[in-house]
Amino acid sequence: MRELRIRMLAGVFVVAGVLSWAGARLWNSAGTQPSVPLAAPIVLAVIAVVLLATALSIRARLKAQRERRPEAKGVDPLMAARAVVFGQASALVAALVSGMYGGVGAFLLESLDIPARRDQAVYAGFSVLAGLGVIAAAIFLEHVCKLPEDDDDSNSGAASAA
Repeated sequence: MRELRIRMLAGVFVVAGVLSWAGARLWNSAGTQPSVPLAAPIVLAVIAVVLLATALSIRARLKAQRERRPEAKGVDPLMAARAVVFGQASALVAALVSGMYGGVGAFLLESLDIPARRDQAVYAGFSVLAGLGVIAAAIFLEHVCKLPEDDDDSNSGAASAA
């Protein structure tokens, strides 16, 4: 499984932001305004909390396993892999959605004197922050579930190749 790349997530964020900013300008020229739902930052924050709780749970179980506590529950490798895949998918979607709301929010910054647009800009800002929280939690989850490198295998493989 490949690790999340910060550059790729940043690229998705920037491209989505530029496209949604341009789309918001186009939409505004048609006489309507783009809107950001109030539920957007809430849903993203809930996903971030779920990812963080999963990471903390797996980390605690792995620590108990390493310390060989008798009551320690093992971590099912398939469950850990599913958690990482969920985290990676969530990070990609969060980068896309945060970029979209960031672009709309950047467009809405031009007209903060209108109360409705000011509220939409605030929702967009919170959505971007919550999306960054999802990305951070996904990276932490991936770090927790990462298998340690086995130095014996890599050294013996290099020695046998020589």
